[in-house]
Amino acid sequence: MNPNIGIADKDRTGVVKILNALLADEYVLYTKTRNYHWNVVGPQFNDLHKFFGEQYEQLADFVDAVAERARQLSGHSVATLGEFMEATRLKEHPGQYPAADEMLENLLGDHETIIRQLRADADTAASKFHDAGTNDFLTGLMESHEKMAWMLRAFLEGKSGRSR
Repeated sequence: MNPNIGIADKDRTGVVKILNALLADEYVLYTKTRNYHWNVVGPQFNDLHKFFGEQYEQLADFVDAVAERARQLSGHSVATLGEFMEATRLKEHPGQYPAADEMLENLLGDHETIIRQLRADADTAASKFHDAGTNDFLTGLMESHEKMAWMLRAFLEGKSGRSR
């Protein structure tokens, strides 16, 4: 049964497509962060192990929220690894176990990619698909990713002359 919530069926379909691409990105970032949590080594092991754990737990909540938003709009949520890999805009690095600083840089790059996409998708949800609710949802998610990116940058600042 399609909801009668003031959003045309074609607009809801467009928003669900945006949400499923985001869901794939969130799931890949969750998996990458969990991988780094398991495989980090070096002098910052304890701090980064805990930090990555906190971040993947937050990302797990994002995955669930995005999937549920798609369902609220009567769409289906992509839910298989194959679908996630087909829809994601992020890059995986199978078989690679980078140094801690490279892990931080990889995650930061992924968060920044998602932030840029969320900014564009929030605008599209409002202007093209007339969905203020998803616009607000995506904006809130963008702000959460901005905070996570800031925390990743804080770990990297001052290391080997790095500054972003």
